[in-house]
Amino acid sequence: MDDQKEDPSDKKPTNFHFYSDKFPFCSDSDEDSSDGVDFRTNFSFNDASSNYQKTPRIFDRFYNSSSSDDEGDVSSSSNYQRRLDYMLQFLDRKLSTSYSSDQPLPEFVGAGGDTGIFKLPARAPVHPNRPPSLEIRPHPLRETQVGRFLRNILCVNDNDNGPQLWAGTECGVRVWDLNIDDMYGGQAEDGELEEEGTVRYWESAQVESATMCLVGDGGSRALWTGHKDGRIRCWKMMDIFSGTGNNGSYRNGFQELLAWQAHHGPVLSIVVSSYGDIWSGSEGGAIKIWPWEAVEKSLSLTIGERNMAALLIERSYIDLRSQVTLNGAYGNVFTSDVKYMLSDHSGAKVWSAGFQSFALWDACTRELLKVFNIDGQIENMSPDALLEDEMKMKSLSGSKEKAQNSFNFFQRSRNAILGAADAVRRAAVKGSFGEDNRRTEALVSTVDGMVWTGCANGLLVQWDGNGNRLHEFQYHSYAVQCFCTIGERIWVGYISGTVQVLDLNGDLLGEWVAHSSPVIDLAVGGGYVFTLANHGGIRGWNITSPGPLDNIFRTELAGKEFLYTKLENLKILAGTWNVAQGRATPDSLISWLGSAATDIGIIVVGLQEVEMGAGFLAMSAAKETMGLEGSSAGQWWLDMIGKILDEGSTFSRVGSRQLAGLLISVWVRNNIRGHVGDVDVAAVPCGLGRAIGNKGAVGLRMRVYGRVMCFVNCHFAAHLEAVNRRNADFDHVYRTMVFSRPSNLLNTASAGVSSAVQILRVTNAMGINPVEGMPELSEADMVVFLGDFNYRLGGISYDEARDFVSQRCFDWLKERDQLREEMEAGNVFQGMREGYIGFPPSYKFEKHQSGLAGYDSGEKKRIPAWCDRILYRDNRSALASTCSLDCPVVSSIVQYEACMDVTDSDHKPVRCILSVEVARVDELVRRQVFGEIIRSNDKIKRFLEELSKVPEAIVSTNNIILQNQDPSILRFTNKSKKNRALFEICCEGLATIKEDGQASNHCPRGGFGFPQWLQFNPASGIIEPDHIAEISIRHEEYQTLEEFVDGVSRSCWCEDARDKEVMLLVKMGGSCTTEIKRHRVRLRYSITGKITHINSTSDNSNPFQSNLLHRSDFQKLSGSCDIVDHLRNLHSP
Repeated sequence: MDDQKEDPSDKKPTNFHFYSDKFPFCSDSDEDSSDGVDFRTNFSFNDASSNYQKTPRIFDRFYNSSSSDDEGDVSSSSNYQRRLDYMLQFLDRKLSTSYSSDQPLPEFVGAGGDTGIFKLPARAPVHPNRPPSLEIRPHPLRETQVGRFLRNILCVNDNDNGPQLWAGTECGVRVWDLNIDDMYGGQAEDGELEEEGTVRYWESAQVESATMCLVGDGGSRALWTGHKDGRIRCWKMMDIFSGTGNNGSYRNGFQELLAWQAHHGPVLSIVVSSYGDIWSGSEGGAIKIWPWEAVEKSLSLTIGERNMAALLIERSYIDLRSQVTLNGAYGNVFTSDVKYMLSDHSGAKVWSAGFQSFALWDACTRELLKVFNIDGQIENMSPDALLEDEMKMKSLSGSKEKAQNSFNFFQRSRNAILGAADAVRRAAVKGSFGEDNRRTEALVSTVDGMVWTGCANGLLVQWDGNGNRLHEFQYHSYAVQCFCTIGERIWVGYISGTVQVLDLNGDLLGEWVAHSSPVIDLAVGGGYVFTLANHGGIRGWNITSPGPLDNIFRTELAGKEFLYTKLENLKILAGTWNVAQGRATPDSLISWLGSAATDIGIIVVGLQEVEMGAGFLAMSAAKETMGLEGSSAGQWWLDMIGKILDEGSTFSRVGSRQLAGLLISVWVRNNIRGHVGDVDVAAVPCGLGRAIGNKGAVGLRMRVYGRVMCFVNCHFAAHLEAVNRRNADFDHVYRTMVFSRPSNLLNTASAGVSSAVQILRVTNAMGINPVEGMPELSEADMVVFLGDFNYRLGGISYDEARDFVSQRCFDWLKERDQLREEMEAGNVFQGMREGYIGFPPSYKFEKHQSGLAGYDSGEKKRIPAWCDRILYRDNRSALASTCSLDCPVVSSIVQYEACMDVTDSDHKPVRCILSVEVARVDELVRRQVFGEIIRSNDKIKRFLEELSKVPEAIVSTNNIILQNQDPSILRFTNKSKKNRALFEICCEGLATIKEDGQASNHCPRGGFGFPQWLQFNPASGIIEPDHIAEISIRHEEYQTLEEFVDGVSRSCWCEDARDKEVMLLVKMGGSCTTEIKRHRVRLRYSITGKITHINSTSDNSNPFQSNLLHRSDFQKLSGSCDIVDHLRNLHSP
């Protein structure tokens, strides 16, 4: 369950949807299901060259992909049985007046609840302030992800099969198939699925190093991943329907196809260029290129030659940093870490970026085009320019000798200053000063040829394809973490968990809180935009959001809540004891905890005065400043209680926190341990100067069945007259308690994410984003306060109190209870509940004296009082009392008592047993319901039909011949009168033309890249309604190729002089459509001059007509059978 906050926007335009207006709202267990339509692009190829046969991908030679395992249809009978069970539960709740077999105690409720900071967090089946989402991977418990955290995601599509969603983890990769059966109710077979509620996935065998970056290569049906150990690994796209991995083995535990050592440091960024080369960046400005020719050769080797393949590609790199520095270029980008890289397909360029600077490269020639900083200012300086500056400075001196000394001085100073400045700059980037808040955190290219970058201060900057800074926008004050684009929309993910959608002009279309923790990556595929949260959850959002589908899904899902709501019941035992620096006997602990733990699921223990004394308190305060905690006395108590509870066999301790003499710890029964996690702790001192822990509170927060529960152990100010101080202590604790991950559970393998995210992981590890100005405790579904609150009995003497106690007249005494008086007045514990008190006051007793005669009889004769109390609040308000997704946690007190037979302290231990009912979502069933809504709702079906329509467009030709150096023109015409058309050109295959004029075995380059002798300008773009786009096609007559070994050019040669044929794929779509149409154009490059025959009926008025084969006569993109038949018989004369 994501507890959401609305993130502030600097300015909110009036012409877009806002899904967040200061809402302290969370939907049921993060479960706003996103639009579950089959947005996969299912295409039929009837176009101009669908007859051509593509050769098997080179991987098929490396691995045998055949498999005899056929997976049958997964039965959904168990899903329907679960839905029936949930319906019966729903009816039972509606017809029954009691939901618990235990008779609950009467409860006293404090005034002032549900207002201000004590307002209950809103809950609902579907979040009203954001689009519904599809839960691909519900928020996993952190403890289950140690060493397996997801770092990044990517959708890969090879044009033949449906898209696959890949994720890089700390120990390998994971992949989901985005097909209907899996996304909408698909169920894994027994033993396959490790994470409850997650869409079925396939996971690789573990690798020894975390995945830092990844890039898809549809042309090779591959995924390339860069790792922390400096290695690059290649993974074959999964053959999902055959149930096999790379080597024909079962789908889980599949191995990488190829791996080699790419850098000495971690591989921080990786892209595939427009020409199929692999570019990778590392620390200190290192950039290497792995030419496609070497990659192809390595992958064409057999499995037995894998070592040779790795060595071949490992030594084939081109070291760009060494080349440009040898050529005299200088800039910060060559000394700073290459955190990000971007392949600009439209302009055939590659961007590399550090935090403060950029470099722009030609993807074809691999030449450095430009170096500039985040302000767009040119940074590139050569040593000659620096020397000229020094000589000008020298000329200002009075004499030749002085000038010479000045030159030497300036030369030495320059070197020192440049080195120091760079060190300071790099330290600033890794720290939190200087221009750190303006550092680049993400970049993306859009279909119109622009590049967008996001900064740590929330600034969005638009650049043109040549690196010129154009515009900047700011809609959010938090750091940008990631981008993605779909059609004419730009999606932005922020560290606050917010997602924003912009158009290409930078106008904000909508925003909402997508996750309760930072959105660290975005991916597009199958009609969804997928968001990866820092906690590991993945959601899919309809690509049209915000849009009209959102309200339809929201209404439908909310109306079917009873189909996917699952109820869980458990009991919580909360115990508090001021131990007065003593130690308890095993019998005392059994009487207090062990005897009541029979059917308990969670045990919460709060101790006060575990250890005191001025020296200890001072040492504790010093340790807190260093991030240290605990003491030998505290550990003794944890060990003893663990023995009583049979820790290990029956219970597991999930967390603890000590502040001076305050100690809280939680044990969970092993049979529900898998549903409890995300444990965070907190401490708030309330002693001298709010710095000493003799008074204060320690807290523990955790997620139970997807709901957030907080337990707070308090020790407030003492003495009868200190009522206001006690009230102030509570207010201070409630407002300032901030939870963070326990120090022993911190995940140290976090180098692959933003530094800002790492900070957030520590300060708010669970990922709860409270509404601005609201305490974290306000966002919990259940809060339990326990401890020595020190509220006394007022207006009564010691003897009177003793008499009433001996007569067990507790009701009269409760009228003198300071805590009840303050709660009735709404001054403290606002809106919290306490069970009926039927036990004697728990303070103060003489140690080791049993019975009521043991009350303090010394000189001070302290008046007996109920100092030790346990209070709670859940999701109930005056309008809701039954457990549902609107009110997901409902509790009642079934036992509230003091253990009067325990005499080890001057306080009696108190315990409270709560019967808790929790409503949660069965994500598997909910996805199934989501799919049924899509199939049955007529409005949705009509909308999706409209969404699949692509603007009518035509291509000027199906066939092109290149013979001379003159450019050719390919024209696309958008026939639509109102809708824009988006196009992209890629190379689907390259083949050599045989002597008989035929070409076969079209082999794609990496990433469907172009051959290096062929250039398109632009390769992608937008066509306005009723307009024509002209694409210039250029080529080099003889392409010189170089072979590099260990970064050094060893040989070069001209490419072979045989005629070639390129199969171009033109993809045309709408501004935000779920489908695209494709058209193939056959391009022949004639070196021999044999392919010169031109149809005599061709129109010679066009200056570029001589370069065209038979025209398609403006054939529509879908193509026609006669064109297909014509191309099937195409050959040279």
